[in-house]
Amino acid sequence: MSFRLAPLTAAVLAASSLSLTVTVQAASEAAPPVNAPTEVPVHGEAAPAAAPAPDMIITSTALTAPLTVTADLKTPRQPLPAHDGADYLKTIPGFNVIRKGGTDGDPVFRGMAGSRLNILTDGQAIMGGCNSRMDAPTAYIYPEAFDVLTVIKGPQSVSHGPVTSAGTILFERSNERFEKADYRVHASAAAASFGRQDFMLDARMGAAAGYLAVQGSDSRADDYKDGNGVRLHSRYHRYNAGAALGWTPDDDTLIEIAATQSDGEAAYADRSMDGTKFLREATALRVEKKHLSPLFEKFELSAYTSAVDHVMDDQELRTPGMMGYANLLRDTDGGRVATSLRLAAPSLLTVGADIQENSHQARSAMPGMPYSPLKDDARFQQYGFFAELQQELSPQQRLQAGYRADRWQATDERLTIAAMMPMPPMPNPTAGAIRRDTLESGFARLEQQLEGAPVLVYAGLGHAERFPDYWELIAKQAVGSLSAFDSVRPEQTDQLDVGALWQTSALNASASLFYGRTADFILIDYNAKMSGAARNVEAYSWGGELGVDYVLAANWKLTSALSMVRGRNDTNDTDLPQLPPLEGRLGLGWDNRVWSAGVLGRFVAGQDRFSVGEGNIIGKDLGRTGGFSVFSLNGGWRSTKALLVSAGVDNVLDKAYAESVSRAGGNGMGGAIPGFVQTTRVNEPGRTAWLKLSLTLK
Repeated sequence: MSFRLAPLTAAVLAASSLSLTVTVQAASEAAPPVNAPTEVPVHGEAAPAAAPAPDMIITSTALTAPLTVTADLKTPRQPLPAHDGADYLKTIPGFNVIRKGGTDGDPVFRGMAGSRLNILTDGQAIMGGCNSRMDAPTAYIYPEAFDVLTVIKGPQSVSHGPVTSAGTILFERSNERFEKADYRVHASAAAASFGRQDFMLDARMGAAAGYLAVQGSDSRADDYKDGNGVRLHSRYHRYNAGAALGWTPDDDTLIEIAATQSDGEAAYADRSMDGTKFLREATALRVEKKHLSPLFEKFELSAYTSAVDHVMDDQELRTPGMMGYANLLRDTDGGRVATSLRLAAPSLLTVGADIQENSHQARSAMPGMPYSPLKDDARFQQYGFFAELQQELSPQQRLQAGYRADRWQATDERLTIAAMMPMPPMPNPTAGAIRRDTLESGFARLEQQLEGAPVLVYAGLGHAERFPDYWELIAKQAVGSLSAFDSVRPEQTDQLDVGALWQTSALNASASLFYGRTADFILIDYNAKMSGAARNVEAYSWGGELGVDYVLAANWKLTSALSMVRGRNDTNDTDLPQLPPLEGRLGLGWDNRVWSAGVLGRFVAGQDRFSVGEGNIIGKDLGRTGGFSVFSLNGGWRSTKALLVSAGVDNVLDKAYAESVSRAGGNGMGGAIPGFVQTTRVNEPGRTAWLKLSLTLK
């Protein structure tokens, strides 16, 4: 099935090709990338020396502040530059991806997935439509269209919506004011094995009074082959376009309206249906005002609305079957208001409120038949209040703390629930039921700069109460009932995070450790029911990440990272499912700012801690996995300040392997996709060569 690009996307991509011509002519006068990352120094008198210039090709991402990772999303990365949000996140130590095919995997951090990760794009919460998680929130994110990625580990922030146990992920665009009439352009084009093609453009033009920004991307690939030469049902085509108009009458004022649209199709190697429509349309308003008075340092207001129209079927991208079509709709509205108060020179208090409402509808059709009427199946409402304090206790010591309360309401609007075929749908025992909960979360973290050393140590304690999501309450059943709506309790996580950062001109090292206990952890038991039954258990997990970047000599740098997580289900005295094994990364790079070359090795241990048939809303443990090592090569040439040519080969040795958290191969239920070999898990791609051109003008 082919796709016609949306009109705005077509215009954006046409402008991209035009800008390539302009860039070659103007490259000698162009400035370096406007969004080059800068090191965030630790506070105190012993701040480290300035970091060396950023790498041309990034192979590691270290902590830049306590429990915080930031990354420049415009810089090429090894392995192959990412085409969706999950693909990018897996390059950060501690993250894994539950693979389903060539795209749309679900990110996992420290073994936690789904709504245990709070994912926002410019402050907007993205809710997928598929009740089988075809469209994770990151499926709608093309990373390079944004400027900065921020990952906050653990329950250590309360100002970005309801607190989750795993962490908060922010994809954000820059809204830097133009001082005079000017423009900024970032464009890229990439080609890779298995028919991969990516194109993107981010163009911004404006003056002191305001700006216009347009962006778009188009990413597609054919079915890939694993290291054994086995072809997987995995082709995809995704595109998006967006525009924003901003008014900036002075340095302290911003009013912006924005609109985005995305769509695509994706074949899946793990299930009996594919995604043939991923239409998402969203609009947003943002208002910011700084320095209103000595007390009121900043005021923020934002509002957004989005609609997802998703279709899955077994008719368009594979040999037609008998399941037909399913159409899922999700409408999401939300907003936020916050004020930052400078109570005194060392004290900054941010107080605010946020709200979100989303509703879900569904309909289906047998092959060759019309759709049934749309039916509402669930509605969720949340509003919360928060306060977050940054307090400088001394030049070497800082306290950060926060508290929030959220009021939740969920309504079960299903009249019937599908039973096992060929039985007809059964009456819903919780039809019309309404759940209401008030949940409280908070954290406190102390940061200490060591005297006379470029070392910052910290310790934080967080408490997160998480309301069950749509997939846990509606898409899954209970062990003893067709509905889990009234039986699954909210999760309550208490977590300790400790760590240290060591930053000098030659060394950037970080260590972060955590220990968390979760009361009423929501486990999905696929042994009890094939589609999964949600139940609460008592659980704990612990682990951490270690990263070291070291400048060996002029132009040479060594990068390394280690991540580990362990967990137990105390209720059943079993291993917590869906936990990735011990993983290490080691890279060596040479970069003289014109040419660069590097090698990256990823070393993953076997996983013998598992609980077969248990998991989360995305997948389940399938048994033991063996360890593997994968090597990648990269190189770059910065021909001018504006143009970077980068290339690489991933999985150089053509290793056949699968991640332990991968979905099952075939259709995920023991069958097979016609024309494809079924594998135990969805294997990763084999040897993959790639080439990318990146262009930045200012």
